[in-house]
Amino acid sequence: MTPPRPVATTLPAEPITGALSPLPAATPRPVLLPFDPNTPKFPLPKGPITGLPTSNNMMAWTVDDGFGAETVMKYAEFARDSGARITFFVCAGAPGWTEAANILNPLISSGQVQIANHTYTHADLTSLSDSQIQETLMQNHDLIKQMYGVDPRPFYRPPFGRRDSRTDAAAAAIGYTVPVMWYGSLSDSGEIAPDQLLKFANKWFLPEHIVIGHANFPAVTTVFPQLVELLNNRNLVTVTLNDIYEKNA
Repeated sequence: MTPPRPVATTLPAEPITGALSPLPAATPRPVLLPFDPNTPKFPLPKGPITGLPTSNNMMAWTVDDGFGAETVMKYAEFARDSGARITFFVCAGAPGWTEAANILNPLISSGQVQIANHTYTHADLTSLSDSQIQETLMQNHDLIKQMYGVDPRPFYRPPFGRRDSRTDAAAAAIGYTVPVMWYGSLSDSGEIAPDQLLKFANKWFLPEHIVIGHANFPAVTTVFPQLVELLNNRNLVTVTLNDIYEKNA
């Protein structure tokens, strides 16, 4: 199994090359390369994950938050139309997730989309007591089950990526045993220009990477075709965490 990688912010800077040109407005809606359901799975790790334990040309596209209802809806429509396999780390109290459920539920049932836990309050877990950590995870957990009918355990993402052995233990005690970190970011938790977002995608959309994006602001929704083009040009297949790991192992 590939050893854990450092969180992306600790990596040395890399040059950005090969910027993508905008697609013509009349370009047909692009579709991503398909995932092979016979792909072998790996045992669940004990503790945090940062990259994928596979040498295949796969990348995990993960999306956090959901504080922009229109962006959530457009992400759901994008997944439906493109075949993108996405893991959404949901703050279930954020606007949009309920409205998008009609689109997302069939994709969740088919396994194309995965729902994971990003806490209800989006608070820094290291600032909370053990009981508060468990409360914010379980409040979100219950809402996810209500909206989508799935148990998101064992995967969760600590807000801001802040965690330590104490927070890990508190979460693991209620079944959230795998904190999911990342190995590259679209840097769009706040507002960002679309061309800047594409530069981050060009830098981080690579095999074995777990890449983090956010469903908060609309920039990403304006460049979905270019992101698909980038993935396809690199022969990258998007995968969910459930695609890679034996969840019940």
